Amino acid sequence: MLIDSHCHLTDGRYDEDRWDMLARAREGGVERIVSVCSDAADTERIRGLLEEAAQREWVPALWGTAGIHPHEAEAANPGDLDVIRRVAEGDPRFVAIGETGLDFFYDHSPRITQESLFRDHLELAHSLDLPVVVHSREADELTGQILKEWSGKARGVVHCYTGGEELLRTALGLGWMVSFTGIVTFKKYDGQDLVRSVPRDRLMIETDGPYLAPTPFRGRRNEPAHVARVAEELAAIRGEDLRELQGYTTENAIRFFGLSG
Repeated sequence: MLIDSHCHLTDGRYDEDRWDMLARAREGGVERIVSVCSDAADTERIRGLLEEAAQREWVPALWGTAGIHPHEAEAANPGDLDVIRRVAEGDPRFVAIGETGLDFFYDHSPRITQESLFRDHLELAHSLDLPVVVHSREADELTGQILKEWSGKARGVVHCYTGGEELLRTALGLGWMVSFTGIVTFKKYDGQDLVRSVPRDRLMIETDGPYLAPTPFRGRRNEPAHVARVAEELAAIRGEDLRELQGYTTENAIRFFGLSG
């Protein structure tokens, strides 16, 4: 059994074949997926997706998150966090806050706005006792600083990990989870030592679909079935049995998100 712990199933690139794509994932051994939210309006799209999926027993079991991606921070309205709170508080199928965080590579939103919204999400997650899904790109120093400030109050995962050793050490030292994507299969990937340094009980796997399709699917739309390829590469890097890695990363995701059923 596999879990895609981070995928954007409401993305428009899945509109034409969403249910066929999910059926392929189930056939490939992916039994559970967490669909991650991008903005306040996306919470309703995810809610509708969860309701439809519940009527289709041939697709994986689905859960969602509620949050505002740092790319969308500048476009967020004052009441959007209230929407996020109501959804996360009122629907047990929403199992985390996010994704939130900092992206200083694309800088689609002002950095000060990203930081403020990141802190707001951490406060919300703390108040609701939910984990946080964190995006950090080219922002290791400030991300690490904020995680330290929230030590003992917030728990979460740094998803699609591409940062350096210091941020990884900080996150692990605070008890956070770390998740990897198909980036680990890319020819230029050089973070193998970091992959090997993550304890077994802190590791999760994801696709981040429709983005970051792993080799040999690069250049195409990514999808949850490809999480199997991520697992293969992580097992190879870590020198571990594939079935063992699939097993413990699945257990980690179930425990972290509180996935039932």
